[in-house]
Amino acid sequence: MTKKTVGYVHLEWECPACGTRNKGVDKICRNCSAAQPDDVQFEQVAQESLIQDEKLIAQAAAGPDVHCPFCGTRNAATATQCSQCLADLTEASAREAGQVVGAHQKKAVPDVACTHCGSMNPGTALQCSQCGAALPKPDRPKPATPRPQMRPARGRSRASRFVLFGILGLFVVACIAVMIISSRTEEIVGEVQGVSWETAVLIEALIPVESETWLDRVPNDAEILSCRQEVRRTQPNPAPNSVEVCGTPYTLDTGTGLGEVVQDCEYQVYDDYCTFTQLAWREFDLVSLTGDDFEPRWPDPTLAQDQRLGEETEAYEVYFWADGRSYTYRPRDLNEFTEFDDGSRWILEVNALGNVRAVTPDR
Repeated sequence: MTKKTVGYVHLEWECPACGTRNKGVDKICRNCSAAQPDDVQFEQVAQESLIQDEKLIAQAAAGPDVHCPFCGTRNAATATQCSQCLADLTEASAREAGQVVGAHQKKAVPDVACTHCGSMNPGTALQCSQCGAALPKPDRPKPATPRPQMRPARGRSRASRFVLFGILGLFVVACIAVMIISSRTEEIVGEVQGVSWETAVLIEALIPVESETWLDRVPNDAEILSCRQEVRRTQPNPAPNSVEVCGTPYTLDTGTGLGEVVQDCEYQVYDDYCTFTQLAWREFDLVSLTGDDFEPRWPDPTLAQDQRLGEETEAYEVYFWADGRSYTYRPRDLNEFTEFDDGSRWILEVNALGNVRAVTPDR
């Protein structure tokens, strides 16, 4: 981001001797004539107005004031000799600058009453127009206090937690029980009563698929349906087809008794974001064959011009009869499937859920 100068405003400082508020450029307290301290902390005025005086603007833009290394007098950044003792300012130290003193205060503030005579004065005034006394700082609007969120009743909250923990506990116990039961197996002898198989072939087709991307990334063979302007990137410098976006103005201490009102800005660069269609291979149909013998076959579908064969899948099942009930086993591949001759006997490793975990020939 880049900082954009909105303008310059007066700051103020409070005299440590008498409490009078003075303009930042005043080096002597207007009430008691005390010198502005070297370590003075400038503050925002109650209501900031942009300075129109070109001389003051040039002073603020020139850089922070410097302190004479011999007498300590504050001088402008452009000065070469001290205004008090005429000493060379080559080795003078500059005041601190660049600190954020607050958000730009441009809203009107209410009038303030003089604590000495009670007269009402504009909120931006530093001294009473009636008696000349120093005026207190006007009250500035305070941020709204967030409303506390309503909390559920403690008893109800605890009850809800107990119910939740109870459900989670039952779920964990059930999972553990299933794991224990499924891990226990027994061996029984079963006889092959039948088999089945299924083979399937996926058919893919070239169909228009809708997608979105930036115009310069749209494939050459695609058909553009529509485009819209969207922010593609942000950058600190202006560019073609860009919009400047700035944040809330805030005030920086320039080290001169004046403040610089700035905004953090960046440029949003817009570009065409387009919707387009492009031909792509997608799932179109699934053709399958089934059987109950040991000679599985693959489907041989007729393909159209813009179609092709995709992934092939196969599944096999063997049915056993043992101890008065049926069991199903699923071989890994065709080679294993063809080993289960009709009527052959096998030792089945069965878990408590009735699932066949493994088989071996009963020799």
